[in-house]
Amino acid sequence: MTPYIIHVGLIIAGCFLFYKLLLQRETFYRINRFMLISCLVVAFALPLIPVPQQWSFRSAEETTIGTNAKDLPSQVQTLSPLPPTGQNVSSPTTKSFTVDTAITWAWYLYWFGVIAFGLNFIVQVVVLLVKAYRSPAIVDGQYRIVEVSGDKAPCSFGNNIFINPEKYEWEIYNQIIMHEKVHIRQKHSMDLLLAETVLIFQWFNPFAWMYRKEMENNLEFLTDEQMIDREAVDRSSYQMSLLKVSAPQLPLAITTNYNQSLLKKRIAMMNAKKSNLHTAWKYFFLLPVLVLFATVLNEPVVYGQNDESNKKDKNKNVNVNVNTNVNANTNVNVDVELETEGSWFATIKDEDVSVQFKSKHPNDNSFNTSTFKLSELGSLPRGTSGTFKLTREAGTMDFTGKFDGDQGMGSYKFTADKSYGDYMSKEIESEMKDRDMMVFFFIDIKKSYVQMLNREGYTDVGKNDIIPLAALKVDAAFINDLKSAGFKSLSAHDLIPLKSLGITKEYVQEIRNAGYKDVSAQQLITFKAQDIDGKYIEKAKASNKEGSGDFTDRDANDLVAMKALKIDEEYINSFKAVGYTNLAHRDLIPMKSVGVTPEFVKEFNDAGFHNIPAHKLITLKSLHITPAFIKSFEAVGFKEVSLEDIVPVKSLGITPDYIREMQEKGFKYDRLNKYITLKSLH
Repeated sequence: MTPYIIHVGLIIAGCFLFYKLLLQRETFYRINRFMLISCLVVAFALPLIPVPQQWSFRSAEETTIGTNAKDLPSQVQTLSPLPPTGQNVSSPTTKSFTVDTAITWAWYLYWFGVIAFGLNFIVQVVVLLVKAYRSPAIVDGQYRIVEVSGDKAPCSFGNNIFINPEKYEWEIYNQIIMHEKVHIRQKHSMDLLLAETVLIFQWFNPFAWMYRKEMENNLEFLTDEQMIDREAVDRSSYQMSLLKVSAPQLPLAITTNYNQSLLKKRIAMMNAKKSNLHTAWKYFFLLPVLVLFATVLNEPVVYGQNDESNKKDKNKNVNVNVNTNVNANTNVNVDVELETEGSWFATIKDEDVSVQFKSKHPNDNSFNTSTFKLSELGSLPRGTSGTFKLTREAGTMDFTGKFDGDQGMGSYKFTADKSYGDYMSKEIESEMKDRDMMVFFFIDIKKSYVQMLNREGYTDVGKNDIIPLAALKVDAAFINDLKSAGFKSLSAHDLIPLKSLGITKEYVQEIRNAGYKDVSAQQLITFKAQDIDGKYIEKAKASNKEGSGDFTDRDANDLVAMKALKIDEEYINSFKAVGYTNLAHRDLIPMKSVGVTPEFVKEFNDAGFHNIPAHKLITLKSLHITPAFIKSFEAVGFKEVSLEDIVPVKSLGITPDYIREMQEKGFKYDRLNKYITLKSLH
């Protein structure tokens, strides 16, 4: 969690600097508003998106090698069992101040700040709501003008305008009300609420505070632009009003208000030359900036890594977690960070002995479990302390302790086999440390296993490959099975997900028989992960009115998307009732993605709009255009609005209120596209 919060803070800082350097002086206030909001949302979402290893600047040491736990079968999962009840785990009586302790206290401090700023936010909202509904107020349509006392500057929150009417002359009072109504109509309070919410979790980040300030500034610039563009408002008198209204005693942070410190900037921006469209190129540079953050900060995924990168990284030390049935008698959970000495706790059940291992390091609270056959461990000491051992090619695990009934505990020590280590170091071209040897011991990786991989053509595999391959029991039979299916040059990284997902020669043939003859290993992995089988492909193929014959790469991508979106026969057939009998995959996928339903189509049919093309339905739904929205334009004189007009109308934010406002200014048109042109040039 801590790295995530820091990553979010760094992205916010980057977006802030991008805005200050390139966009602050531009007069595209609407676009700036959208960008500032979007960047906050992206800042919290972007760190959660994994990045392919080949795109990431993160080193391989920080990545988890192998297949994600959720992608493995039930027998291949990572366990972190708690110590059993009654186990006596020794702990030091005194604690020294360590880096871990500092991180813990910093974590407590962070959450203390979150709670404090969260409570402050709640108090601000409560104070404003109490003031809004306990003070005298005038209801003006959707607006509530709340009368306050004192010398505070006017402000607005939600649909409430807070003002002391005794302080201002009528002309200034009227301009203040007009100004705050713009804030309310454009829902500027939502922007500030978002910024304040971000500050609760980024209270320690100075860039977050400056970012919030820039959001408030841009909202004021946008509102000022709206005001001075009105014929009824004189630029000079409006600026003079700002000077008279501005007050040093500021209202609460979550309100839009007259800020004296911002006044000079506002007047300067009102008098600034409008930005040229040719400068809009600056906005497109935000995307590569965000991509750079993702490649530098995000967790890399080592899935589907190619042979070349595999060779490059094969000798690096990597943290590995493996839990698998190595053979019929052994169930192993191995952590490479587990030390070669520590304590153990065991439970006997029938012919199995489940042993929990814990490192002797006082700050390491992780437990790792292995299950052995009782016969492997020999004679166990019962009732009195004694020793027993387990020997494998990688080394010997010596146990000291005793058993009382079916439970036992004591200490362990692992001793690596030097000749085995020398052999493996030579084979993988990397030094085998004692911890590496203990991982190989738990999984019981034999020399013969490495020799088998060499015979099958895998002569350059490293530790990163051997551990998951052995844990998943990738053997010669499995490799040759895939070779006979036509996959003769699979990499070790391909074998791991293929095995973990249970992809066999029969499954490959099933996919090919369904029409996908040129299926690749990566496509098979994706298909199997989405539970796509031959029957599903046949049904999808039959439903695709535009396709025939063998499937292509595009069809493969469509299949995965359809399966992920749960596009089935029921969904496809549901559109037949409203007249859509020939929907192609390229239509179904975006329709399901944006939520187009037969009910949505029927609404338009009932409103008189028939035979709407699929791509038009997608556009209507993505823009939240409904028949009710179209009908609302009847009130301003447009009784027959076409779908061709309503799309740009919605995209530009044109509403009946906007048309009334323009009509009051003398812009009276009998065609809706005139208002589209007017709005686009505004």
